[in-house]
Amino acid sequence: MDISITTIQMNSSPKVEDNLVWLTQQFSQIQGQGHKLVILPECFACFGGSDQASSQIAEDYDNGPVQKFLAHNAKKYGLWIVGGSLPIKNKDSDLFSAACFLFSPDGQIQARYNKVHLFDADVADKTKQYRESEITLAGNKVVVVDTPFAKIALAICYDVRFPELFRLMQLEEPDIICIPSAFTYVTGCAHWETLMRARAIENQCFVAAANQTGQHENGRQTFGHSMVIDPWGEIIHQHAEQPGLIESSIHLSKIAQVRTKMPNLQHRQFK
Repeated sequence: MDISITTIQMNSSPKVEDNLVWLTQQFSQIQGQGHKLVILPECFACFGGSDQASSQIAEDYDNGPVQKFLAHNAKKYGLWIVGGSLPIKNKDSDLFSAACFLFSPDGQIQARYNKVHLFDADVADKTKQYRESEITLAGNKVVVVDTPFAKIALAICYDVRFPELFRLMQLEEPDIICIPSAFTYVTGCAHWETLMRARAIENQCFVAAANQTGQHENGRQTFGHSMVIDPWGEIIHQHAEQPGLIESSIHLSKIAQVRTKMPNLQHRQFK
């Protein structure tokens, strides 16, 4: 079965309308055959502003302009869209969830994943301190969803540093792990490719990671280099540092081939 997989790399600004207009142009260019899966970066609709800017665009679940935008474009272009991450309100907390949605071509939400690992770290860049936990409520569930063409698992950015999360996913045997991201330039130079390839190799499945890129309005710099990796750890496609999209065809038969060649998932001693 042919699956067209597209990563869209963005240099998002705090202006939601500008980001969505640019994204509409990208969606209209997707030409793949068969099932078409598209992955957007973390914080695709609003990035590079203040914490207050993110809070101000927080939406109720299944009811907000950005979610409606994704639903509309999924339906219009016949896409499965992994909607990066969006701030979603919580009834019992002033903190929002960083939620990643999977939309199907009928415009319906098929899955929601709330980012589990929050990026509270000091980085040697212009931003210096990152404290996601001050505005974000951590999730606590692994999400793997069946679709007509593949089992898809969802994670977000900093999650990639925690292999135990991906081992829990592997219990449900995903075919494709999607990782919307906003990796900093400094950490991306050091670890982006290594981490993404490691998650593909050890779990013997495809990994698709869409990243933010470039200099943003608040001075934050992200790494780009969005990529799709096969179960053997080979890079199917990789962006440079410019915004835009890249499409590739993948074949899920590669998963069985790799697992037969190297049956490490059968040999695990700790499960």
